[in-house]
Amino acid sequence: MAGVRISGGTAAEIADSIRDLLGAGDLRPGDPVPPIRDLAQQLGVHRNTVAMAYRTLVGAGLAETRGRGGTHIRAVPRFDADPPPHRQPDQQHPGPDLVDLSSGNPDPALLPDVAAAVARLDYRTALYGSPTVNPRLAEWALDTMAPFADRPPSISVTHGAVDAVDRLLGAHLTRGDLVALEDPCFYASEGTVRVNGFRAAPVDLDTAGMRTDSLRTALDSGARAVIVTSRAHNPTGVSLTAERAAELRDLLAGYPHVLVIEDDHFSAVSRRPFHRVTPPTTRHWALVRSVAKFLGPDIRVAAVGSDPVTAELLGTRLRPGATWVSHLLQQVAVELLTDPDTPALFRRARDTYSGRTDLLRDALGAAGIDTPFPTDGLNVWIPVPRDPVPVVAALRHAGWSVRDGSSFRTRTGDGRHGIRATASRITAREAEAFAAAVAEVLR
Repeated sequence: MAGVRISGGTAAEIADSIRDLLGAGDLRPGDPVPPIRDLAQQLGVHRNTVAMAYRTLVGAGLAETRGRGGTHIRAVPRFDADPPPHRQPDQQHPGPDLVDLSSGNPDPALLPDVAAAVARLDYRTALYGSPTVNPRLAEWALDTMAPFADRPPSISVTHGAVDAVDRLLGAHLTRGDLVALEDPCFYASEGTVRVNGFRAAPVDLDTAGMRTDSLRTALDSGARAVIVTSRAHNPTGVSLTAERAAELRDLLAGYPHVLVIEDDHFSAVSRRPFHRVTPPTTRHWALVRSVAKFLGPDIRVAAVGSDPVTAELLGTRLRPGATWVSHLLQQVAVELLTDPDTPALFRRARDTYSGRTDLLRDALGAAGIDTPFPTDGLNVWIPVPRDPVPVVAALRHAGWSVRDGSSFRTRTGDGRHGIRATASRITAREAEAFAAAVAEVLR
């Protein structure tokens, strides 16, 4: 930031000056701001004034503190599937000459027929003031969640899993609160945390899921909430083992004030059993089950089972007169979930996705490339020994579109890099060719 001049005599003026520089493009995401002592001396103000200005920027989500690394301008949080254009141009539209292993999408051939379900509906227009949750959808959610809860969950419906996490955090936390997130984690979870002014506490993963020792560190650092992916973690594909879930449950029992959110987005087509981490002592909790991966990404519906207080707080944010989830969409979801043919389709999807991710991992292994996580879901995480950006670019040049793993990381600079490949539609020939391309790029 050489040549950039910050001005102001009060904390508000200094913060506004930095905002103006950011808006003008003179400061960019990742740029450091001057050390507090240096800027205070330059402006002729007390160090506390500069510190307050920086706190204002951090609280607004415009800056972040990195301990001894100082304060830096933050990147704009991203919720969408497109990476920043300077990192992966044209990622969303790989083009006819590229094999798309970047999308994260399910295979359309393994999704139910939504048009047929709509044609079968006996739909009556819902009016303002109607109950926000379809009773049949609530019954389905209760049937699938109650066996795992120590007390009957209260059921809410949100506009998908990302919306659920956003509303749950907003209901219980205040700006600046710390949220424990897996590292790597689903990019939208980190985006939700950042855009709401919360702070992310990275929690390491291993082959059994979220690591207990790393979560303990986050909790002891003051985390007020934790988001745990139960199965088919995105991007690694790891699922919690029974032993790890029990460890996490025992740990969280000592922190009853912490909000526990369990994201089970792949539930109906997962090859792994569900293991709950929420202990009976937890005051506020939620189990989120969206349907996008097995009914289709456009069915923006998630069932949320939670404690009564959390359900009431969600209810205030999903009012009958304004922000409820479309009753038509809820009815379509119920029609698909209760169709007698659906269980067989889910079994076929489960077996097919398992076979395809195994196919890709086997091909990579035969090419000498390690994929350490036992995979469930649609994706395979491939560790790489260096910055993934040129790796992704080289693979693109070779005809393969994959995802740069840095978009999933909640911490940087630790030397752990990776790329994500979606295997939901991959063929045996493609798996072998892709593995050979990765081996060539990494050679």
